[in-house]
Amino acid sequence: MSGMIDSVAELLGRDPKGKPVPEDLSPEVRETHKIKREDKSRIENIKIELAHKARQALPEKLRRKRWAVLIAVNLLFVLSFQLDIQMLEGALTASRFVGFHFADLNSSLQVMLAYKHVVTNLLIGTATVFFMWWLLGGRTFCSWVCPYHLLGEWAEILHLKLAKRKIAKDHPFDRRARTWFWMIFAVLALVTGYTVYETISPTGILSRALIYGPGLALVWVAVLLLFEIFYSRRAWCRYACPIGLTYGLVGATSPFRVQYHLESCYHEGECRKVCLVPHVLNTVIKGRADGMDVDIGADCTRCGRCVDACPTGSLTYKFKGLGDLL
Repeated sequence: MSGMIDSVAELLGRDPKGKPVPEDLSPEVRETHKIKREDKSRIENIKIELAHKARQALPEKLRRKRWAVLIAVNLLFVLSFQLDIQMLEGALTASRFVGFHFADLNSSLQVMLAYKHVVTNLLIGTATVFFMWWLLGGRTFCSWVCPYHLLGEWAEILHLKLAKRKIAKDHPFDRRARTWFWMIFAVLALVTGYTVYETISPTGILSRALIYGPGLALVWVAVLLLFEIFYSRRAWCRYACPIGLTYGLVGATSPFRVQYHLESCYHEGECRKVCLVPHVLNTVIKGRADGMDVDIGADCTRCGRCVDACPTGSLTYKFKGLGDLL
């Protein structure tokens, strides 16, 4: 229970906990930490292995699969509208798939606050989506479905290349800003009677632009991407997006998650370098894990980049009751 509370607190912006008190750890965990402090030769071997991998520069398997799924989902919306096959109607904010209503959770909240009453069809669609993304892990929506996430990843690639050449530099913000944005947009919807956030949501803007055609709102998306390329790496997803916070809360108790295995980890840190939200991987830092198998927190997007990057297989997908999936 305390682990889930800590996970949600970090999702809302609290800094991760530091090293656990040795007395709070099990004898097995304490012994494992001790062995790792003494086994320096293994760490050197891993560094050699990582250097070899870097020279090969092979694409990440899960990343390619995830991009394919994300493109396929959004393309299905486009083809359904353009070909008028009426299999998938609407956009990511609200849709209907072969008769089943789907409504984005954050958009639904905005609408209900703005109209100040519960819309029945919206409630049905919300319940469907809530269960689906609870089952699949909450912020899995971000990395496997959201079109802005894909553009954000491409912008991140450019940012890292420019950063190597000293042309760009990452400027982190306080992660609590996202919680404040969530509350501000909720209050604005309640007070003004308008879904203010939907007018600037890059997820909604891109989804509608893909399906119905481009509009001036794409200028705002371009500004966000330029900001991320030159000033702050993945700024929108890390520090601003209320949708990510909403789905993170939904997935806090999800049975599907990434799990960390202390015994096989040698703390080379490759996973944290590629992670969109590296604070969720605080447990992989030497001496931080408080268990042999630790579930990664609610802010994790289940993108799989850490799973691909880990040279010792210490991070795996896990579905409660089914064991390791990858």
